[in-house]
Amino acid sequence: MRLAVISDIHSNLEALNTAFREIDSRGVDAIYCLGDIVGYGAEASPCIDIVRERCTGVVAGNHDQAVAIDRGVSFLPKDAQKAVFQNREQLSEDQLHYLAGLPLLIEENDCCFVHASPQHPASWLRIESMVVAMDQFKYFESPVCFIGHTHIPAVMSDQLGVLRVRKGHRFLINVGSVGQPRDQNPRLSLAFYETEAMNLDMVRLPYDTEKTIQSITNAGLPRRLGQRLKAGL
Repeated sequence: MRLAVISDIHSNLEALNTAFREIDSRGVDAIYCLGDIVGYGAEASPCIDIVRERCTGVVAGNHDQAVAIDRGVSFLPKDAQKAVFQNREQLSEDQLHYLAGLPLLIEENDCCFVHASPQHPASWLRIESMVVAMDQFKYFESPVCFIGHTHIPAVMSDQLGVLRVRKGHRFLINVGSVGQPRDQNPRLSLAFYETEAMNLDMVRLPYDTEKTIQSITNAGLPRRLGQRLKAGL
């Protein structure tokens, strides 16, 4: 199967639409979203509707739960907390119910899909060291596990020195962020994956950041939430 995997949209409608144009141009069999549809940006409602309609499988992210069920809001930065409240106010009861009901982990098509980590799906572990990354392989059995959460694309193998995805090894793949990249590259990030051949294509695309910044400003959210998009921070 040909899969597209997206993550961390963060209410950035312009970036999401750009990502889906690329997905549609390539033609895939299934689309998976690794959570954090909402938060930080201003256009939560249309982003939820698009993901809900287009994606085969969607898992919950910490911002989704913050908006939907008020879980973990106090642990977020102050600017992010303001976005949580702004997002929540614009969503319908049906949309909030949808976010609240998202699973924490999906295993299908010979893949594992989770927002932060297969080890602790509900506690939003940040995989930022090789030691933590290597420990994750105990907690999924499929050849690949797709994650997001840190907003930084990365591919980690179960064996040191294996630098590209290929058969005979297992991989933890961070697909980066559609709506708020943080690797000093402002271009959105997503992944395409062929399950049978284990072919991975990590893609970066430019989008109209100024349009997103304007939507954030118009919504009365802190301007910093928009300006960081220019620098990929």
